[in-house]
Amino acid sequence: MRISKSRFCPMMIKRKRQYSAGSSNLTAWFNKYVDKADVSCWNSIIADLARSGNSVEALRAFWSMRKLSLRPNRSSFPCAIKSCSALLDLHSGKQAHQQALVFGFESDLFVSSALIDMYSRCGLLRDAWTLFDEIPHRNVVSWTSIITGCVQNDHTRQALLLFKHLLLIQQIDYEDVSLDPVVLVSVLSACSRVSSNRLTQCVHGLVMTRGFDGDLGVGNTLMGAYSKCGQLRLSRKVFDGMAQRDLVSWNSMIAIYAQSGLSNEALQVFYGMVKEGGFLYNAVTLSAVLLACAHAGALLVGQCIHDQVVKMGLEENVIVSTSIIDMYCKCGRVDMARKAFDSTREKNVKTWTAMVAGYGMHGRAKEALEVFYKMISHGIKPNYITFVSLLNACSHAGLLEEGWYWFNTMNHEFGVEPGIEHYGCMVDLLGRAGDLNKAYDLIKGMAMRPDSVVWGSFLGACRIHKNVKLAEISARKLFELDPSNCGYYILLSNIYADAGRWEDVERMRVLMKNRGLVKPPGFSVVELKGMVHLFLVGDREHPQHKKIYEYLETLIIKLQEVGYAPDVTSVLHDVDEEEKEMTLRVHSEKLAVAFGIMNSVPGTTIQIIKNLRVCADCHTVIKLISKVVNRQIVIRDSKRFHHFRDGLCSCGDFW
Repeated sequence: MRISKSRFCPMMIKRKRQYSAGSSNLTAWFNKYVDKADVSCWNSIIADLARSGNSVEALRAFWSMRKLSLRPNRSSFPCAIKSCSALLDLHSGKQAHQQALVFGFESDLFVSSALIDMYSRCGLLRDAWTLFDEIPHRNVVSWTSIITGCVQNDHTRQALLLFKHLLLIQQIDYEDVSLDPVVLVSVLSACSRVSSNRLTQCVHGLVMTRGFDGDLGVGNTLMGAYSKCGQLRLSRKVFDGMAQRDLVSWNSMIAIYAQSGLSNEALQVFYGMVKEGGFLYNAVTLSAVLLACAHAGALLVGQCIHDQVVKMGLEENVIVSTSIIDMYCKCGRVDMARKAFDSTREKNVKTWTAMVAGYGMHGRAKEALEVFYKMISHGIKPNYITFVSLLNACSHAGLLEEGWYWFNTMNHEFGVEPGIEHYGCMVDLLGRAGDLNKAYDLIKGMAMRPDSVVWGSFLGACRIHKNVKLAEISARKLFELDPSNCGYYILLSNIYADAGRWEDVERMRVLMKNRGLVKPPGFSVVELKGMVHLFLVGDREHPQHKKIYEYLETLIIKLQEVGYAPDVTSVLHDVDEEEKEMTLRVHSEKLAVAFGIMNSVPGTTIQIIKNLRVCADCHTVIKLISKVVNRQIVIRDSKRFHHFRDGLCSCGDFW
């Protein structure tokens, strides 16, 4: 049957819609009728393929049209060039650019804007700039392309200067350029990268005055910009003020809270999303919720999310599976994490690193090293974070020889330059081993300036080994780097107290008072039957506080019968714990452990999360309690995990 030219294009469009987006047979079918097709028909199929995301077929269609010697028009190039951008195909992009030159369309605003975007995406920002400079009369698409290109290539400040110039042009009005949501999204992305609250608020004001506050893309990007500036309250205000929200809106708000450690808020937003019912959460949602569970140690919620992952068939999603491993590790269930790890078919470097880090934080350095060796044998190249996790595992277990080996090997064997975190791990490892002079030499030989983490690790080691001279050196550096952190003042004060230098102790206390520094309160959290219970030092607010103190008193008597004697140095000098004037018996972790034992079935594991480092006396008491009541007790403090069982701790008293 011969198809008349007048019927061909409508019939072509109808037929191509019957194919799945990007069918490789579509262009072949089209080629059967090439003698009847004109440029507009080719343009239609190129555009449809490009919009459906099949950039390869869109380019094939474009070059098939050119082989027929059909003369392209101004509508032929933008979608073809955008397909080159999507594929990061610089070679085809340059060919399309040459074709646009041949046919005289390079100065066309839409063609030139597409070329600017293509060169920017392919990393050739200078070529994009050249094209932009040659446009005689620019429109908002041209400006958006170059601003977005600057953001993509990390020329963030240049992007903001361009936007400022665009606003000046609008005032002078010698170019007909009006703002649209797309350019505002690019500018807000630039604000996110420079983390400038003032700039973000200025652009937010412009969004409001120009009437773009109802645009979803603008609202979602604005939330992210405020979160990068640390303004979570403003992020939530934008979220609450959105007339409509999409899946990106909900996911962004959950992720913002989860990444900031505000787990309860993240979970509440997730519950609100589920309650509203208009959105089907996806892998991104569940990964963010799993991160919130990991930070909070919310094991029961995390297990529910894991079940949902299985129901949705997302176990093979590498991002979700890595989040599950991380969640179980941080909720104290490293064996469950390993089970999830072993059942994950597709693993990337983040998956392997999560397992190495998990074993490390639980003091199981041997298993961490085994996973690391297996990772290398599978051809996965370890990255910067992998080595931080590995060295941290060595530090927690006191594996000095292994730590030194990998610290010295990581660069020349894997091309990973040691960074500040790696040096911090090594200083901690050397300091704990008692080699303070070598640790100090390592700090002095660092290629970069030591930060507060490095000096803080060194100060902690000086406390352990009672080296006042080196402690004073590290403390002076810390007072310069982080003068508002009262922990360093208290730590040095305790070092002076251990040395009997009481005048210096008083000097530190006066200095803290004069600078208005107050130690944050310690607290412990225990989750039972889906409920989270928080205890402060000497807590009298909990409904069961009378029973808790009575039960704790009974436990202490039993512990004394097996030889327990209070370590009063923890009360007098241990700065990493609760207020010194409080007695040892009312430390928050003791209260949480007593409550957990009282309210759970015999034989079950008690899980505690503490915001500070567990003190020496509490560590001893909980070891003995685990033996007396025959329970496993897991505590996650600010440094690591402690698994107490049968009167022993997984840390080997090395923390």
